[in-house]
Amino acid sequence: MTEALDVYSQYLAKLKSVIDAMPVREIARAADILVAAYQADHTIFTFGNGGSAALASHMAADLGKATHVPGPTVLSKLKRLKVLALTDCIPLLTAWANDASYEVVFAAQLENFIQPGDVVFGISGSGNSPNVLRALELARKAGATSVGFTGCGGGKMKDLLDCAIVMPSDNMQIVEDAHVIGAHLLLVDLRVRLTALAEGKG
Repeated sequence: MTEALDVYSQYLAKLKSVIDAMPVREIARAADILVAAYQADHTIFTFGNGGSAALASHMAADLGKATHVPGPTVLSKLKRLKVLALTDCIPLLTAWANDASYEVVFAAQLENFIQPGDVVFGISGSGNSPNVLRALELARKAGATSVGFTGCGGGKMKDLLDCAIVMPSDNMQIVEDAHVIGAHLLLVDLRVRLTALAEGKG
């Protein structure tokens, strides 16, 4: 039991150090980008693999719904934030993987929808997931803005992002923990900003 508690303490200490060094300025800049897209009626696309796929779906739920309800009544009267997770249609994702390659599962979906001014939000702990990189490359060619959560120094992904949110850790579990916290910070920020817009203060 003591050894297990030591493992917990060590992990939590590492996580706390990453939280203390969270790149909050970049998260705030991501919020700027998402609010601008919202005001211009553009769409946000989220995507990633494994735990990052789960977060892409989680973010789509939060950004699409929790920016409006529950909360101040004024939020429920606003137009909705348009957000789509490219991780959620399993038949389409597996069809592209089977008939083309797993490397194109996000880029191929984006081709149907992406417009200049849209926002793509890639998530990759390593920053080197080939299918995330392909989607970011396609988005850049299409004139979309790219934002991303990553860690491990940012990998190849960092150079493809207009706003890179790089968590300062090489531990994948801690990077993923930090990504969830970053996503919730983004949500809280957006709720405040949208409330201000609804009240004519933004």
